[in-house]
Formats: sequence, structure tokens, C-alpha cells
Amino acid sequence: MDGQYTSISYFYDKLNSEVDYPAWTDHICRRLEENGIEKGRLVLDLACGTGTVALGLAEKGYDVIGVDLSAEMLNAAREKDRDGKVLWLLQDMTDFELYGTVGAIVCCLDSVNYILKKDSLARFFSLCRNYLDPDGILIFDVNSPYKFRNVYGNNHYILEDDGVYCGWKNYFNPKTGICDFELSFFAEGENGWERYDETQREKMWSPRTLETLIKDNSFTIIGKASDLDGSPVDETSERIHYVCKVNK
Repeated sequence: MDGQYTSISYFYDKLNSEVDYPAWTDHICRRLEENGIEKGRLVLDLACGTGTVALGLAEKGYDVIGVDLSAEMLNAAREKDRDGKVLWLLQDMTDFELYGTVGAIVCCLDSVNYILKKDSLARFFSLCRNYLDPDGILIFDVNSPYKFRNVYGNNHYILEDDGVYCGWKNYFNPKTGICDFELSFFAEGENGWERYDETQREKMWSPRTLETLIKDNSFTIIGKASDLDGSPVDETSERIHYVCKVNK
């Protein structure tokens, strides 16, 4: 995961303007409330990026810690957080350390797919279990195998927003499950258009592997859906949302 989200941190929010962050925040809050995680409890947002979800949860009344591996993304998050509502920490989501436990951990927008090795994925779940309260829950989502094979594949995309143009090329290896994304950004600056290049990488994780590791780390899956509205997962689902509860 090192070296990712450097150049893109400056354009991340613009290029993700179609993401319905209020809906994501509401989804998380519903799952928290359903499982007795009341407002005022401590929530950890792993791979928090530019902090939109973390700040949304703070505005809803939760005490929030945001963790991300990218200093550039955290700088963007801090710029939004004028009132210091969130504690921002520069750490790896597969090797983080807290001073105590939290009521819930969230990891949104396919951040788990950026974990590329199975032992690192196992450590992610182990650490989440270690830092959750006895009644705690873990909420995360992944891009599905269908999305890697049929949407990402070896396709190319063009993304454009006000003052930003992005050329996106995918290279998916079905044998390893790894997809490389080559991104070229063109942004309008004081001296005209400037170019920034970045490569990102995601891993396709099968539901079987995920669910085995979840159970091996003393979680019970209490929710599984293809969308924020709770739609069931099927063979063409592009995203899988999980809600997991600590085994007492």
C-alpha cells in the first residue's frame, strides 16, 4: 500500500463527487444504532482518506479517530476539520496501534481491497478484534470478484471534473487477483495544465476467504448486502457490504 494516494489526494474529492457520502454515513449510523453503539461512543475509521465519512460520523455525535497511511490524504482531512472534531493518525490499517478499545471500526469504499496479502488481511481482522469493545462491531465493504472481472478488467476510463482530467487504465491479472490502476491526472494550474501520474493496486478477495478470516478472528457476520439499502448479494453484485459483531 506504500506510495499510493499521493498525487491523487489533491483531486480525490473532485473525482469522487458522485459518491453519496451522506448515504454512507447514514448507513453506518443505522448499523451502529441497531447494535447498541450509541452516540458519544468511540468509532475508528480505518483508511479514512480525506475524512469525509469520519467527519460525517463526528457531526452525528460520535467520537471519531481517523487512520490513514497517506500523509497527503490526512492533510486534506485536517483542512476540512477546522474545529478539530476528529483525531487523525498516520498509520497502516494492517499495523495500527491505539491506546484503548473502541465501540466500532469502519473501513469504507473498498479500502480492504488495498490489502494485497492474505497474512496482512488476517492481521487486519485480528487487530480490529483486538481493539474492539466486547460489544463492538466492524463495518467494511469490498469490491466483488464480479467487479474485478467484468467492470475493472483491462478497461480504460476517462474521468473529468471542473479543472481536473483523469485517464484511468486497468490491468487485471485473473491468476493473482491483482488489478493495477495507472492514473494520469491533468490539472489546471497557474502556469497552465500540469500532469501527475500515480499507480494504485487492489486485490480481489473471494467471499469465502473473507468470511473464513472473519470467523477465525472471533467475529460473527450479522449483515451482508450488495448496497447501502440492504439489497441481497448475487452473482452480479459489484460491492459486498459486511457488518460483523464480536463474539462474546
